[in-house]
Amino acid sequence: MADWLYRKRVRSIDQMTNLSKAGRERVNARFDIGMTLPLESRTSRDGTRKYLFPFRREGVATGLDAIEAVVIPDGDRRTVCVSSQAGCKMGCRFCMTGRQGFHGNLTAAEILSQLLAIDEAEQLTNVVFMGMGEPLDNWSEVRRAIDVLTAPWGLAWSPKRITLSSIGVLPKLKEYLDTSRCHLAISLHDPFPEERASLMPVEKAYPIAEVLDLIRQYDFTGQRRVSFEYTMFSGLNDSLRHADELARMLRGLECRVNLIRFHQIPDFPYSTSDAAAMERFKERLERRGITTTLRASRGEDILAACGLLAGMHAAEEDPKE
Repeated sequence: MADWLYRKRVRSIDQMTNLSKAGRERVNARFDIGMTLPLESRTSRDGTRKYLFPFRREGVATGLDAIEAVVIPDGDRRTVCVSSQAGCKMGCRFCMTGRQGFHGNLTAAEILSQLLAIDEAEQLTNVVFMGMGEPLDNWSEVRRAIDVLTAPWGLAWSPKRITLSSIGVLPKLKEYLDTSRCHLAISLHDPFPEERASLMPVEKAYPIAEVLDLIRQYDFTGQRRVSFEYTMFSGLNDSLRHADELARMLRGLECRVNLIRFHQIPDFPYSTSDAAAMERFKERLERRGITTTLRASRGEDILAACGLLAGMHAAEEDPKE
């Protein structure tokens, strides 16, 4: 049955033709495939595609009826950014997902549907757990999804094709690092604890200094990678003082810093750093030995870029706002 589900990608038990008809009828009476099909999709001017999937719980008013996945084409690569929760508990001030509040965890089946039920399913090269939600806050289901992705009886992907992005939920982060060989991305955004706490309340529960202490206990000199996501806000975290402190924090750690342009959201007082400030920041880090990239913004016109996922239907979206 795993072969039918993950190799042949069937969408009904009736398609499992090497099972007897009576056997299929018995399975059908108790089970279904578990795949959730998307409600709709939108394609950006740059080719990025956003899918909307239903989010429902029988007998429960969740307050959010959809979650999102984003496919990013880049040459021969097709990366899908999947959600692990409907909304998010973490409350980062600059993130639209966090503005939605928390509405529920996704099951492993709902997570895997974001890879298997989209038009690009056969062309996917990479997956990042970087959509709606904090993956380590739903670690049991995310782990089940990763097991299917990497197991020989599942999709048999190499762990090198998978990245999990987290703000640093320490107890589960250690479990992830101990049990998985997939890549890690940590949302850092400010090296000074008080400033980071003003942006990311999680700093009070799981300080970034303690997250880094844990990460330094693991080997990232081989094929497994760790990167740090750094969204840049004009006049808040983009000074050379911030670059110097960030370099000091990461000194001696084999890693990469990804600088991300902030995508404006309502009722947030800061705007994105300009290109010159981002380039100065990048050069400062690189002079101090930190590999740094300026991440290209993708899908902003359909609200598919970093920090903009909010489970919105196409009719609700207005990229001008």
